[in-house]
Amino acid sequence: MRYLPLTDTDRRAMLDTIGAASIDDLFVDVPAEAQLSAKIAGLPDHASELAVERHMAALARQNMAAGDGPFFLGAGAYRHHIPASVDHLIQRGEFLTAYTPYQPEIAQGTLQMLFEFQTQVARLLGCDVANASMYDGSTACWEAVAMAARITKRKKAALSGALHPHYAQVVKTMSKVTDYTIADSLPSIQPKPDNAGLIARIDGETSCVVVQYPDILGRLPDLEEIGAAARAQGALLVVVVTEPVALGAIRSPGEMGADIVVGEGQSLGVGLQFGGPYLGLFGCKQKYVRQMPGRLCGETVDAEGKRGFVLTLSTREQHIRREKATSNICTNSGLCALAFSIHMTLLGEKGLRELAALNHALAVRAADKLAAVPGVRVLNDSFFNEFTVILPGDAREAVRTLADRGILAGVSLGRLFPGEQALANGLVVAVTETTTDEDVDALCAGLKEVLA
Repeated sequence: MRYLPLTDTDRRAMLDTIGAASIDDLFVDVPAEAQLSAKIAGLPDHASELAVERHMAALARQNMAAGDGPFFLGAGAYRHHIPASVDHLIQRGEFLTAYTPYQPEIAQGTLQMLFEFQTQVARLLGCDVANASMYDGSTACWEAVAMAARITKRKKAALSGALHPHYAQVVKTMSKVTDYTIADSLPSIQPKPDNAGLIARIDGETSCVVVQYPDILGRLPDLEEIGAAARAQGALLVVVVTEPVALGAIRSPGEMGADIVVGEGQSLGVGLQFGGPYLGLFGCKQKYVRQMPGRLCGETVDAEGKRGFVLTLSTREQHIRREKATSNICTNSGLCALAFSIHMTLLGEKGLRELAALNHALAVRAADKLAAVPGVRVLNDSFFNEFTVILPGDAREAVRTLADRGILAGVSLGRLFPGEQALANGLVVAVTETTTDEDVDALCAGLKEVLA
């Protein structure tokens, strides 16, 4: 039986109150091509629970899981080994059901975990302060743009062409309901990022410059050069990190002058999970802390002098007057933050550096092998665990052919930037500690056959 708590009269009264003619008016901002206009093929109108389970299981068997064969997908979501203890600990009852501490002072365990998470993220990003997590990396990127606008009183953001296109699209989507101006471009297919082109787009109206590090092609931009150019125009430097394991091997964005650093924490403790839930990271300089979205947990002492934890700042619309809120999408991904924190604790600083070194070494070995395949050119001069190769034809065709053979070869630039023919031959390849020599050999052999 469907749950229908409202009558037609109730719905009509609600629509009249907000000035909408029909429920469809509430979805006018959703593009027509994204709306479901017909029933989902293959799903019956109704069936028994047993029949539904069997049907869904049959559909699931058509999927290829990340561990079923050679796996080189990355571009913002990475397959890393997660210790079994992470999953065991986050499923403890006191953690599993804890979404957010609305009566925080009685949730000391959750607050302490978030306090420690903030400390880990701040050190990792090289920032003075970090918040208690956000929804995911892409929405954290938009929050950084909005925060920079509040700080500078300007509403123009310059996005690097090598920013993940999904992150850029989130920023542009959110800017549609504001009067922000978003200046972006396409990535340049060259060994080094086009810093000069990005710097040329910074002017006296620019609130911030958004740069990914490493970028969508796996390259490492010079953040200090970009940051100096931004500061000369009174703009902030916002750095996006989609692969936090990289920060075990390369200098942190904060160390290189970033004002705000955001990122995706999925790589540590959080599985691929069909694209979510994931974990947004957010850090900044101390002087901007009151403009930072989300929550900030702090350490204090109680009336008896015992250590305790509190919500020091809470600037979301659920806690303060809506018009004073810094954001209304600053969801605290508490369980994913816990998984991240446990994995980081198990690794420690030494372990993270060792994991990063292993990722890089395996990626270098894979790049060398791929460079020896006839018709394959490795674009990058430098990279962490992800790099771009240029094929003689459309990379999407090679990806599809190899997928049919059980090899997930990478993410084609044609998929990330549809319709951009100049990028169509690019393939982003990610290599982590889960990648074996046999996996790389299988990819090389597959490409030799496909490109022959």
